[in-house]
Amino acid sequence: MYKINAIGKACPLPVIETKKALKEHDVVETLVDNEIATQNLKKMADQLGYIYQMEPTGDNYNVVIAKGNQDLVELTDLEEVQEVATTDDYVVVIDTNVMGRGSDDLGKNLLKMFIYSLTEQDVLPKQVIFYNGGVSLVTKESDSLEDLQTLAEQGVEIYACGACLNFFELTEQVAIGEITNMYRIVEMMRQAPKVVKP
Repeated sequence: MYKINAIGKACPLPVIETKKALKEHDVVETLVDNEIATQNLKKMADQLGYIYQMEPTGDNYNVVIAKGNQDLVELTDLEEVQEVATTDDYVVVIDTNVMGRGSDDLGKNLLKMFIYSLTEQDVLPKQVIFYNGGVSLVTKESDSLEDLQTLAEQGVEIYACGACLNFFELTEQVAIGEITNMYRIVEMMRQAPKVVKP
């Protein structure tokens, strides 16, 4: 059994680490310190058709996820599913440096985790487009720069609105991606089968 200590790690990190481990191990035990993490791990196990067990241990929770009846699916079938999944193009658009409304501090953390979570998806976006306040995320000072570089290295195209960069006086600070215009942004969004906006 492969063990993960996810104490102190905010979601979705326990889910991401467990899902990664399940690619190489049949049974994964994840130690978490909050009930939300146990619920998210259960949802992941249910989606994958895996066995889920949870046991409280003091202030923490021991979650064990085991692969179910894997011999029902042949390896060739899995390869075909993966091939189909990679053609599922989508575009992500980010128009602010926070995610959601309420606390800007929380919103910044949520958006940073959203971009990190993109790097861990089985199917990556075709493009990530930044405009308005979102353009600050492609600059040298961005907390998400490393994750955006990871996406770019895996073939994801990164774009930032030139007029927006000029407005915020950030053009000289751009550290990743290509500067583009609103006409091209509309074109990319119109042609995308799906547009995801955090």
